[in-house]
Amino acid sequence: MTDYLILKLEGPMQAWGGHSFEDRRPSELFPTRSGLLGLLAACLGYKRTDVEQQQALATSLLFAVRIDFDPNKPSKPIKMVDYHTVKNARKEYQGLKSNETIQTWREYLQEAKYSVAIWLTDHAAITLDDLVAAINKPVFTPFLGRRSCPIVRPLYEGRVNAVDELAALLEVKPGDGTIYSESNIADKPKLQLRDVPIHGRKRQFATRTITILAKEDRGHVS
Repeated sequence: MTDYLILKLEGPMQAWGGHSFEDRRPSELFPTRSGLLGLLAACLGYKRTDVEQQQALATSLLFAVRIDFDPNKPSKPIKMVDYHTVKNARKEYQGLKSNETIQTWREYLQEAKYSVAIWLTDHAAITLDDLVAAINKPVFTPFLGRRSCPIVRPLYEGRVNAVDELAALLEVKPGDGTIYSESNIADKPKLQLRDVPIHGRKRQFATRTITILAKEDRGHVS
C-alpha cells in the first residue's frame, strides 16, 4: 500500500504550457510535470534560482493526473486563445533584439478540473506531511500554470492509502475520467511529453513517458 496526497486543481482558466518558443504558447490538456513541480515549489517557498532545492523536489515526487468530468455536464476542457504583444522577447526569436516587440498567441483552458495523486520516490528528500503543510499555508501564491490563472478552491483534497494511484483516484469524486500516470505499466497506452524541467538550464525540458489509464484498469496498475 502507498500513501497518496490528493490535490484538486480548479479555476476559471488554466494553462499548462506545451513545447513552445515565444510566439505560440500552447497548453496541454492536463497539468504538466513542470507545472505541478512549480506549483508545489511556490507553496514551499523554493525560488526558481535555487537549483538544488528544485532538483531535490523533482527527484522526490511522482504524479498521476485525472481529467475530471462533471456528470451533469460531460465535456472536455475548452481551449481559448489570447492575443498578446510582448516586449523583451528572447534574442533568438527570428533574430530580433531583446528590446523589440513580438506578437504571441497563448492558449488557456476553460471549464477544466483535475484531481492529482502525488506519491514519493524511494529516495525522497521531502515528506507528504511537508507538502501538506506548505499547500495549506503557501509561501508564494500558487496558480494554475500562469499568474493570470487563480485557484478557486483549496488545493488540498486529502490523503489516501491505496494499492496504486488508480485505486487512490477512484476514491476521489467524481471517480471517473482518464488518468495520465508516471508509472511505467506494460501493455497500456503511452504518451510522450516534453515537460521535465532541466534544472540549471532556463526553459529547457526533457521528455517523459506517461501511461494512460481508465477506470477499468483498476487492479492492473502495479
